[in-house]
Amino acid sequence: MKLNLKDIPRVETISKEDFIRNHFKPQKPLVIERQIEDWPAYSKWNFDYINVIAGEKEVPLYDDRPVDYNDGFNEPHARMKMSDYIELLRSEPTRYRIFLWNILKEIPELQNDFLYPDFGLRLMKGLPMLFFGGEDSYTFMHYDIDLANIFHIHFEGKKQCILFDQDQNDYLYKIPHSLITREDIDFSNPDLDKWPALKQAEGWTCELDHGQILYMPEGYWHYMRYLTPGFSMSLRALARNPKNLSRAVYNVFIMRTLDNTMRRFKGQDWIDWKNEQAILRTHKRTGVNV
Repeated sequence: MKLNLKDIPRVETISKEDFIRNHFKPQKPLVIERQIEDWPAYSKWNFDYINVIAGEKEVPLYDDRPVDYNDGFNEPHARMKMSDYIELLRSEPTRYRIFLWNILKEIPELQNDFLYPDFGLRLMKGLPMLFFGGEDSYTFMHYDIDLANIFHIHFEGKKQCILFDQDQNDYLYKIPHSLITREDIDFSNPDLDKWPALKQAEGWTCELDHGQILYMPEGYWHYMRYLTPGFSMSLRALARNPKNLSRAVYNVFIMRTLDNTMRRFKGQDWIDWKNEQAILRTHKRTGVNV
């Protein structure tokens, strides 16, 4: 038995009127296949180009190790020169990823290669972020702290994406006071005997190729696995739903502070308690008996 996932709808291009009516207002995901073919980035952005333009930059790297109470917020697990990282990506599978790498801060000349597409939403032009990963590396299932609308544009290689909306929270083994699910769930091939509540979850899936855009509505959970080495860029627009805006404020100013404080005082016991609560609360809410 597999997860209950529907294929995300696809279009070649879309007008802002159609996007707003059919995807933003109902908050439904979408893959747009050919919207950026007039960007210089469409033909230029690959590992060779990144190596030339940013090979000497030192980059922060992250892997899929479980959260440890000693880890700071978004603290990298390793660092290396971009040229060495690209060589690693090409030579062997690696769990090391780059995420939330700000183009304007790190490689400002890259902003000359892309536009901010007009989908009828005001994109945050100070936050174009790059994400890199090696074959079979992945992000844990999570949602973004600001519950933004996200346009995830893929370059080089192929990526698998699995999405759930916030209505599925009860089934996903969400970690309390956090933005992630249990980290030991392999959402690409979950053990549904071990995680039975997942049988009730309903989500979306797609594979992204070079130049394709995935629209993820506000607060959508997302799991990303690199089927081949590759990289992507995300552009984002603030949440419009007042409920999501208030949750974003809570996440940034209260939840994150609470979690960091408890890590300092309780250490690994706090992490272990949250992981246990994810199971207990999920099974209680869903009526699962194990």
